Amino acid sequence: MASADSRRVGDGGGAGGTFQPYLDSLRQELQQRDPTLLSVVVALLAVLLTLVFWKFIRSRRSSQRAVLLVGLCDSGKTLLFVRLLTGLYRDTQTSITDSSAAYRVNNNRGTSLTLIDLPGHESLRLQFLERFKASARAIVFVVDSASFQREVKDVAEFLYQVLLDSMGLKNTPSFLIACNKQDITMAKSAKLIQQQLEKELNTLRVTRSAAPSTLDSSSAAPAQLGKKGKEFEFSQLPLKVEFLECSAKGGRGDTSSADIQDLEKWLAKIA
Repeated sequence: MASADSRRVGDGGGAGGTFQPYLDSLRQELQQRDPTLLSVVVALLAVLLTLVFWKFIRSRRSSQRAVLLVGLCDSGKTLLFVRLLTGLYRDTQTSITDSSAAYRVNNNRGTSLTLIDLPGHESLRLQFLERFKASARAIVFVVDSASFQREVKDVAEFLYQVLLDSMGLKNTPSFLIACNKQDITMAKSAKLIQQQLEKELNTLRVTRSAAPSTLDSSSAAPAQLGKKGKEFEFSQLPLKVEFLECSAKGGRGDTSSADIQDLEKWLAKIA
């Protein structure tokens, strides 16, 4: 009898094989006593396993606390970063490295996030995004609303790559396009920026639909954005892309308060 049990343990392999004889014995005993009791036990086990799985997913999500600020050079990422952390204005310059700091969210839970300002230079932005993307709870793509008209192609090209790579991550981050510098008279509205980006991304999708993600060739990112045979819209994506208007500098000079309340509310929502 001992040898038979040993064979069963060996065949099962690991902890599952070790406990299998006891589970079989328990099942037979329950069936003999009351088949209804067996159904109840199975249901309870299913609920328990579901709760364990849910807790595991929650713990993985809670470990992702980074909010990545990305965008082209001079889009205002660094000033937004400073304003969110200190509320103060500070002269900034193009950086060749990242900056990070803890940010206390404006909510009742006292939640904190890690803001990471990534370089916007063309030769650096993808390499830094690759380094931090796995820890991203959210991505804030900052657009210069005042110079958007002349930079739309560059903005769309970078956004195309960031979206593809974000969709390929196991835990898809929340995604926001922050239309910055709204204090400037010639700034484009968030609605207009969204419409023009959709047109430009549709063109890019046609020319680059067969190209893999340049950020992570091993990821399972889709080959293209949106639905085949239809004009591209952000609503077609499996992740929700939101737009809002903001101004890191403010409307009354360097010492004025920034218009970033909507951004702060969004960060509190996704925290």
